[in-house]
Amino acid sequence: MAVKPIVKFIRNSRGGDGDVDPQRLFGNLAQTNHYQVDFSSLTTFGGQGLLGYIEDKFGVNLDFISRDSGLLCSEASLPGTSLATAEVKDNFMGISQEFAHTRLYTDFDFTFYVDSDYNNLRFFEGWIDFISSGSEILGPIGDGAQPSQSNYYRRMRYPDSYKCQTISITKFEKNFGPRMTYSFMNAFPKLISAVPVSYGGADVLKVSVSFNYDRYVIGNNGFSKGFQGSFADPKQQSSELQQVKRDTFESVTPPVVSNTGTGRNTPPVVPNTGTGRDGTFGSGTTGQGLPSNPNLRSVTSEAEIRDRRNYGNKVPEGSFSITPTKSFIEKRPARNPLSFLWGG
Repeated sequence: MAVKPIVKFIRNSRGGDGDVDPQRLFGNLAQTNHYQVDFSSLTTFGGQGLLGYIEDKFGVNLDFISRDSGLLCSEASLPGTSLATAEVKDNFMGISQEFAHTRLYTDFDFTFYVDSDYNNLRFFEGWIDFISSGSEILGPIGDGAQPSQSNYYRRMRYPDSYKCQTISITKFEKNFGPRMTYSFMNAFPKLISAVPVSYGGADVLKVSVSFNYDRYVIGNNGFSKGFQGSFADPKQQSSELQQVKRDTFESVTPPVVSNTGTGRNTPPVVPNTGTGRDGTFGSGTTGQGLPSNPNLRSVTSEAEIRDRRNYGNKVPEGSFSITPTKSFIEKRPARNPLSFLWGG
């Protein structure tokens, strides 16, 4: 008995009925061999920056970097991402929950064909060499060191000078219909893999490069450099944030102490005399210098200075519910030495 081919699927849907054409569904799958890599945003460096360094020292011109290098990418991978989470066990008894707190990005790898002029190989070698060539600059951050000298050393350049604003990879299909563009922000080469060569059967030379980046954005390839002033605080703040601000303000604001009362707990008024922190430096002037009394100069608190002046180094009688007590000898009652004769 011959098996009939499946030509339609019955859609099991509560919202409506109809058939699904398997040829249209499975015959319209995306392919892996249609993509494009773009380094065109590197042209924003120019001058004596990254591109000028690569062109002058490694002989790779700007046209190759902006137009040909991406087309020679033979293998690429769409980026992966994950979320770092923290575990919480106190919200519900016996139930463990996780909450995301950081988005993590993994490095992406590109593999490039190397042309007979070794432009791609020299391009990435020059990029990494530029990152660590800060010692070659004449000025406050470098000594004009020469790589050919024996005492040459490495110093890293500032990130804004070597990070590419965007490196993009666009995934499309052979009909050039829908597409997805991944734009990697602030990317730079982190690793150049070893390139093996050997005698024997010839093969196309390839170089693999691993890139690091801050984050990626999907569906947008037009970016501009942001400014700190363009981010404003929200007008309506949460009650938790308002409470934190109130607590912070109260913690740094000293309490106001009034000496106008006449009750027993009112601290005594200290006369403003002397030549140090407990008084004045002279007519019409005040200061925060050392106390006039040399015995008080090791005390830093004004309250301690006042108490030391009024009470000395002893605790006043009655403070902290302390009452004077007699010594052990004074408290021990007198005993008749002959009391043992009558059992006393």
